[in-house]
Amino acid sequence: MSKFPIDEDALRSLAALLEETGLSEIEVAEGERRLRVARHAPPVVQAALPAQGMLPAQGPAALPSGPAAPAPASGPAEGTVASPMVGTAYLAPEPGAKPFVAVGDRVEKGQTLLIIEAMKVMNALPAPHAGTVREIQIQDGQPVEFGEPLMVIG
Repeated sequence: MSKFPIDEDALRSLAALLEETGLSEIEVAEGERRLRVARHAPPVVQAALPAQGMLPAQGPAALPSGPAAPAPASGPAEGTVASPMVGTAYLAPEPGAKPFVAVGDRVEKGQTLLIIEAMKVMNALPAPHAGTVREIQIQDGQPVEFGEPLMVIG
C-alpha cells in the first residue's frame, strides 16, 4: 500500500468545519484515499444524587405554609424520542413530500417518524412505542446531535 501525502490545508479546513458545525467527526473520500478528522468531547462528570430513601427526614415544621410550588422540570418530558446519532434530520422522505408524522398523528410502534442522514446514509427512526405525536422539537433539515430531543410521543 502506497503512502499518500497529507494535504495540511485540507486537514485544517476539515478541523475548522468540525468546530463550525459542532460535529464530532467528518470523513471525505476520493477514490481509494480517505481523510477522517474526529474530535473527542471531554468526559462529562455528573454528581450522583442520593437515593430516595437516603434523603433526610423532614418533620411538619419543614413544610411550607402557603400553596405548594410546582416542582422544577427535571430532564426531558415523558415520551421524548431522542436522536440515536449525529446527523441531519429530515421530517419527510424527500424534499416537498408530506412529512412522515405531524403533531396530533397517532403512531404505532415501529412506524417511521423521520430519517437522519449520517455519512450519506439515510437512517429511518422508528417510533419506540405507540402513541400520539404531542410535539416535534426540530425543523426539517436541522443538524442533530446524539441524545438531542426530536419529538414527544404520549
